[in-house]
Amino acid sequence: MAASEKNLKVAIMGAKGYPYVYGGYDTMIKELGERLVAKGVHVRVYNHRALFKERPRFVNGIECIYTPAIESKSLTQLTHTFFSMIHACFSDVDVIFVVNSGNGPFGIISRVFRKPTAINVDGLEWLRPKWKGLGSKYFYWASKMATKFYDQIINDSDEMRRVYLELFQKDSKVIAYGANPRESVGSEPLEKWNLESQGYFLIVGRLVPDNNADLIVEGFLKSNSKRTLVIVGDVPFADAWANRLKNIQDPRLLFTGYVTDPNELAALYSHCYVYFHGHEYGGTNPAMLKALGYGCAILALDTPFNQEMLQNGKHGWYFEKRAESVKETVEKAESEPQEMEILRKTARLGLTQKYNWDYVTEQYLEVFRGLAKK
Repeated sequence: MAASEKNLKVAIMGAKGYPYVYGGYDTMIKELGERLVAKGVHVRVYNHRALFKERPRFVNGIECIYTPAIESKSLTQLTHTFFSMIHACFSDVDVIFVVNSGNGPFGIISRVFRKPTAINVDGLEWLRPKWKGLGSKYFYWASKMATKFYDQIINDSDEMRRVYLELFQKDSKVIAYGANPRESVGSEPLEKWNLESQGYFLIVGRLVPDNNADLIVEGFLKSNSKRTLVIVGDVPFADAWANRLKNIQDPRLLFTGYVTDPNELAALYSHCYVYFHGHEYGGTNPAMLKALGYGCAILALDTPFNQEMLQNGKHGWYFEKRAESVKETVEKAESEPQEMEILRKTARLGLTQKYNWDYVTEQYLEVFRGLAKK
């Protein structure tokens, strides 16, 4: 192990923390952080203090710093990163790695302290329906600031790199989000919901407008399918849009809420007839990678990001953003079970090397080493 690498210190911030795995960024920090530690890198993760009752200084070799935040729906995440950035700039870390384009403006702090930085900017946050008005304007501005203040911009898809070049005239390095091919698991956990293997279609994701569960539900209910549509996920707060969706009464719909047991979730993926992916904004999507990893037949909303992930139709079918298109795609999938079986058999081949966590870690390490030398 090279001496320089042994001494490389990387601070990671912008997510909820480690080992708190709730969303895509938290998973990434876990997968990336543990692998960097195994390579002799000193990794420090800034944890959101309010989420951790126990606060050990080291977990699995990762140093954890518990920083406060102003606890409110719109300020928590930003203030947490602000305090973390100040702490990191006064410390001896070599490189600061930030996730989430909303943290774009804080790059000015590291600029002043001359700390090398990288930021993973992720999706088109400013287009998401939940950030109406001011929120949308903030995310657009913050993403633009990220391209000015951070030394290295990282995107997780070629399509997102193109968007940043077009909108902000800034090139970025593409490092995909990682995935792990999984073995299919037994169908026993499905008994909890009276489901049978391949007897249902599946949606997994937060119940927010940009994941289009409402469109999929509407199209599915118009179809002649006798199967169930299982919707896994919820929102962590009271929400009129989500409640309206959950109140639709139809025997073919099953809302499970959050499924936190990994074995139950694995069974739901492994045994669905088809996995529906309605996510509209963002680069490489973790739920889609899971579906490929579990060998699902995939029906996805036709977006440039989903085209890229499914290799332009090699690993899934597409539907348009219209209920009628969903209905037609459901009926076509029902009438061609042998085609769905082929998609299931070849799904894991869609997890090419770029989605391999070890390969992803190597690419990040290369970026961090380059920044540390500067």
